[in-house]
Amino acid sequence: MTLAETPNYKNSSNPFLSLNYDNALESLGGDYYDEVAAAEFPQHILRWRNDELLPRFGLDPQVVKDEDFITAFGKFQGRKPLLALRYHGYQFGEYNGQLGDGRGFLYGQVRANDGELYDFGTKGSGRTPYSRGGDGMLTLKGGMREVLAAEALHYLGVRTSRCLTMIETGLPLWRGDEPSPTRSSVMVRMSSSHIRFGTFERLHYFQRPDLTKKLLDHVIEQYYRHLSTEQDKYALFYAELVKRVAELVAQWMAAGFCHGVLNTDNMSITGESFDYGPYAFIPSYNPYFIAAYFDYSGRYCYGNQPSICQLNLQILQEALKAIIDKGEMEAGLARFGEYYEAEYSSLMLKKLGFVELVHPQAQELLNLTIEFLKESQVGYHQFFYEMARTFSSKWRDEPGFVMNSSDIVPVPGASAIFDDWCILYHRILNGFDSHRIDVIAQTLTVHNPQTALLRPVIESIWEVIAQEDNWQAFYELIKVIQSRR
Repeated sequence: MTLAETPNYKNSSNPFLSLNYDNALESLGGDYYDEVAAAEFPQHILRWRNDELLPRFGLDPQVVKDEDFITAFGKFQGRKPLLALRYHGYQFGEYNGQLGDGRGFLYGQVRANDGELYDFGTKGSGRTPYSRGGDGMLTLKGGMREVLAAEALHYLGVRTSRCLTMIETGLPLWRGDEPSPTRSSVMVRMSSSHIRFGTFERLHYFQRPDLTKKLLDHVIEQYYRHLSTEQDKYALFYAELVKRVAELVAQWMAAGFCHGVLNTDNMSITGESFDYGPYAFIPSYNPYFIAAYFDYSGRYCYGNQPSICQLNLQILQEALKAIIDKGEMEAGLARFGEYYEAEYSSLMLKKLGFVELVHPQAQELLNLTIEFLKESQVGYHQFFYEMARTFSSKWRDEPGFVMNSSDIVPVPGASAIFDDWCILYHRILNGFDSHRIDVIAQTLTVHNPQTALLRPVIESIWEVIAQEDNWQAFYELIKVIQSRR
């Protein structure tokens, strides 16, 4: 039975069941997934609906009811098949062949108004063949954290999945050594694809180059369409994947974001952020900052993210070598550093107020900025926000005026690095006319919001939810994030 023939699919009064679903991945056949059933929950409370995403699929937020979200994504009525995707992956450097969608499934693929294909994927929707003894559920706090991360990253300019909805499900969950149960949720993520590096690694493990080629053709046709008619499309695909991943990790680094668990099963074949797990935004510039409490060696610390992503791309070559020439992949990967540096420099310069700045002033300013942030341990996000808040054309008059109205930076003479930074910033500003000074002020404001999604912020939001079931601070924080304040 095709998706279009599913009962109550096209003529449902629920707008989510009448979307332009596409069976692109399903049509590849059962070698890539297992059909599963969703869990049944004792309760359904809609906690989050992302109305910003609805117009992309031709839906009017004023027309879509809360009950439509609950019926579609809490009770899972009217949608078949639900597909748990198969994959393996390298976890902390060790190969794991016991993976796959263990607490979620592909709810459906939807062709949006822009013609692009998007996945609706669940998290916390129950056991699958890959649950490995787990309950297949998601804590309410975990769902809340992913909603916040996705919106924060999106509005910081990071290429990321986003959460369409989150529903509290009423099941008590026991986690770790907690003496009492915590609350549960099911979340639906919208992403460009749920195909992972580990999806290809699984096919290589089973020595199925035929299935690898079939999947690779699908990926290129759906997500790299501009390459589909090229004679060397496979090598070009890998080269572009390298570029996408390099730019993505540069976006994380500039945003001060630490993914936490960059296993190959958590890396998307389209170069998009998803599956954050125990992520964190750095409070101050510390390359050794660790987001995941179980990352005892610091393998996935903030500063290691570029090298880990490059390593994961290198590991992926083994799974693709039956289809793509190894030498061509090595040539593509050789440009990772170039792509990363270009994107990181561009993003950091924007945080410093400059849409573009000629070398070598740009590199010198970036180096001094990082040196100061590392030396002073001033708040990473706070420093750039204070730049935006205190910026003045008077900074061109003399170096001592630069950030002199902020109390988070040292007084003149207290830090040689900061003094050098002020002198250089003052010198650069004097190379611009008054119109460009206004542009710099605007650029600083746009790229440096006041609100940073630090752990204490998240914990304070969760505390009132856990103790009082008060969601007001959660919704207010999302509004602030979306307004870029």
